[in-house]
Amino acid sequence: MFELLFDLVFVFAFTQVTDFMANDHSAVGVLRAITVLATLWIGWASYGWLSNQSHVDEGVMRIGFGVAMATMFVVALVIPESYKDLPGGLSGPLVFVIAYFIVRLVHIVLYVFVAGGDVLLRRQVLRTSLSVLATVAILVVGALVGGPAQTWIWLGSVVVDGVLIYATSAGGNWRIDSASHWSERHSLVVILALGESVVAIGVGAAHEPISAPILLGSALAIVLTISLWWLYFDTISTAAERVLAEEKGQRRAAMATDAYTYIHFLLILGIVISALGVEIVVAHAVRPGALGFFAAIALFGGTSLYLAGHAAFWRRVGGTWKVFRIIGATLLLAVIPLGAAMQPLAALAAAVAIVVATAVAESIRYSRHRAEIRAVRPD
Repeated sequence: MFELLFDLVFVFAFTQVTDFMANDHSAVGVLRAITVLATLWIGWASYGWLSNQSHVDEGVMRIGFGVAMATMFVVALVIPESYKDLPGGLSGPLVFVIAYFIVRLVHIVLYVFVAGGDVLLRRQVLRTSLSVLATVAILVVGALVGGPAQTWIWLGSVVVDGVLIYATSAGGNWRIDSASHWSERHSLVVILALGESVVAIGVGAAHEPISAPILLGSALAIVLTISLWWLYFDTISTAAERVLAEEKGQRRAAMATDAYTYIHFLLILGIVISALGVEIVVAHAVRPGALGFFAAIALFGGTSLYLAGHAAFWRRVGGTWKVFRIIGATLLLAVIPLGAAMQPLAALAAAVAIVVATAVAESIRYSRHRAEIRAVRPD
């Protein structure tokens, strides 16, 4: 439960990222938001590994997670000023970097504490922690430089962090003690991201009087969210957990790294970008005119990324491709030009139709396999 409380900070952070994109309808704005989201994800994923090694609601771990939660809230709070500092007060970009550094530093300290006499694990933690110093140094440079260059410097920091973590972890001594806990943690963060998409519906409708188009748009958006939930939780999350549980040692850690720490970011990113599209659709449900390319790319492109992420996830875990999800992802990308020219509600209905058709077709085609997966739940 304390881990879930910790995750609630990220609901606010995801909302901040969506609002960040909504207030800057440009490719650069989206790129900046993706960079911020990737930074947040690396922070969350780091604590996911840590919480799999020890209970986090007792003693030093509770205190450490509490400090990390408070400072991560500061990171989320300052997202609107992460690239453009508002007049007066502290420097937004520097506050973002300093708070983020504290989050990552607390993680390292707690991990060394948990490792205790496990020399190999402690050595692995210290080796991978070098990425934190490199990343924060680059973030500081970007914050001080500011302007357009900050976008590319901070993007470079995310790339460096991801590459260094992967390089120092390959064949290393990370441990996944509980496959069920690991799967549950990532299932919860997907739920939280989907919850943010529900929030986006309310944000889109908040400044409009209730009307039939608003109600219809909200209903379609909820159906889309349920469909995205269906694709992840109906079978794939349970099946993946079982495969992970069968692996041992370094093979389990490698699968956890690839399929969850890295590929799951595509799912979260897809949900957040799709939520932006939904927010725009609901906000413009009562206004005449076409949806436009920016909103269409967010709505269809974000949802497509989510489906493609599923296909990549199962490819790494199960060894096969989810063909229906690849088809669905491709169709969503193909209809972006058409969706941009459609009325907002019609475009949302088209996206819903493709996702629902994908889920239904897959459930029918693999009904026997689905029944086997859902018949026996892992302990």
